Amino acid sequence: MSFVQRFERNLIGRDFAVGDIHGHFTALQTRLAEIGFDRERDRLFSVGDLVDRGPESDLALHWLGLTWFHAVRGNHEDMAIRWPSGNMDRDNYAMNGGSWNVMNPRYLQVEFSDTFGALPVAIEVETESGRIGIVHADCPCKTWNAFTAALDNADLPSKMRKAIFETALWSRDRIQAEDQSSIPDLRALIVGHTPLKWPAVLGNVHYIDTGGWVRGGHFTVIDLATLETIPPQPKALDWTEA
Repeated sequence: MSFVQRFERNLIGRDFAVGDIHGHFTALQTRLAEIGFDRERDRLFSVGDLVDRGPESDLALHWLGLTWFHAVRGNHEDMAIRWPSGNMDRDNYAMNGGSWNVMNPRYLQVEFSDTFGALPVAIEVETESGRIGIVHADCPCKTWNAFTAALDNADLPSKMRKAIFETALWSRDRIQAEDQSSIPDLRALIVGHTPLKWPAVLGNVHYIDTGGWVRGGHFTVIDLATLETIPPQPKALDWTEA
């Protein structure tokens, strides 16, 4: 399988990305209605973390079957992948919102693990103005091409692959350092993972997890053609308490 999924330009509609969902699909549907999302023409890309913490995590399988919805793997999918094989601590998983899956029958745990295990780690989307990259947390390499080449390199040492996955799914180093460097071979990189009060940009890295899954938060949607966000992006980073 490939850990990279590539999409050509959408010639009939619009492309959007949305921040972490965390089992709040009804609220996401409301946001899509607000922007006039057209399921026949438009596409929606998720930065991952479809599950945990919300009441509708079980709907992730349905959403992943929709032709217009595409997601990368987040760290919460990573936990669900590891859970049935005993590679995830029960208390840690439950503390991070995984109780719904801990309580699932074995066959459903395996189904979620297998489905999430088939998700790409990186998505790239062509737009009229250039290529957009999507990953959950951060690009672990200096360039996007180096990252995607490493992901699909079957001969990559396991220790190096683990480190790449760790950064892509879990890292907050760039945003904690407020690192303004860009990914040079992308028009923009879209990420989630770190909850903010408002969308933010560091270099050409766009952070769009604005806590649509917590009280007082909201889903940020970004138009991949224009890089305009709904709601608009303020000038400064604003951390949430989520």
